[in-house]
Amino acid sequence: MSVQVSARPSGPSRRRLLAAGGALALGPLLAACSDDSGGKDAPSQAGSGAWSFKDDRGRTVRTDRRPERLVAFVSTAAALFDYGIECTGVFGPSRPIDGKPNPQAGAMDVSKLTSLGTEWGQFNIEKYATLEPDLLISNMFPAPDLWYVPEGSVKKIEALAPTLGISVARTSLLKPLGRTAALAESLGADLRTRQVTDARARFDKAVETLRGAARANRGLKVMAMSGDAENMYVAVPDSYCDLAYFEDLGVEFVEGKKSDEWGFWEFLGWENADKYHADLIMIDNRSNAMTPAQLAEKSTWRHLPAVKAGQTVPWSMEERYSYAGYAPVVEQLAAAVGKSEKLSS
Repeated sequence: MSVQVSARPSGPSRRRLLAAGGALALGPLLAACSDDSGGKDAPSQAGSGAWSFKDDRGRTVRTDRRPERLVAFVSTAAALFDYGIECTGVFGPSRPIDGKPNPQAGAMDVSKLTSLGTEWGQFNIEKYATLEPDLLISNMFPAPDLWYVPEGSVKKIEALAPTLGISVARTSLLKPLGRTAALAESLGADLRTRQVTDARARFDKAVETLRGAARANRGLKVMAMSGDAENMYVAVPDSYCDLAYFEDLGVEFVEGKKSDEWGFWEFLGWENADKYHADLIMIDNRSNAMTPAQLAEKSTWRHLPAVKAGQTVPWSMEERYSYAGYAPVVEQLAAAVGKSEKLSS
């Protein structure tokens, strides 16, 4: 049975937020310690084979043995895959885009996985049951709701297997990166492998490169956005863990004003697309957001100084939370910040 449910909030629907680039996205209130490794909330495993992990809802998931049959939101599954942990099933956007792998799937071959649904509100519970899952994992934008798990189906889904959430909104990027690594380790990953340590080293190097680029180009204004046919959506940086972290590194963002109860976006009609001056624009790269080619059909978009100057860069706003996933993202932003020029409005 494929369950369809409408999205939550009043005002603009959550589905519209998604399609708009709105995926109430990124960033968490972690229940971890001040380091990025999971701290005191890291998992425990008893000698008997028992397994437990305290998630970012404050719930401790306990099982008699370490979970093996995993089902996860596609970006979460992709992050675990970077640590060598493979899922049996996924849900969320995973279809190829223009013949290329969906960026949210990371390095996974999704054709080998069971998909429970790719659109907002879709979750095939009957198919989920046939997977005999040990654990369902998803991000939270924000807690306590599991991303892409339909609200009206939560009880049925939780009756089949425990669920676990990683918060990815209103915090630093380092938190979900550390928590996801800790979860992967609890599920059997070896964080000391060359592949994992090299990814962390590449990420750390990219961070310093971005810090240096931001310092050298002080005053450069950056805007993160998404769009649909009706509106341009300007991100509220503090609500997104990646943008908040980039701000900590010195990137200066245009500060969108909260337009709804969720506080992730400012909604601007296309006639007001020039409300803010930006020297560099980060464009939502998800499959449900407008592409640069589609945006170019909007005259107000084409006339923005950054667009006219070619100073745009993809925004991976639902990137997988692994160091392997974020290293190239930070490198790309560092390069864009480094080469962009301050423009007149």
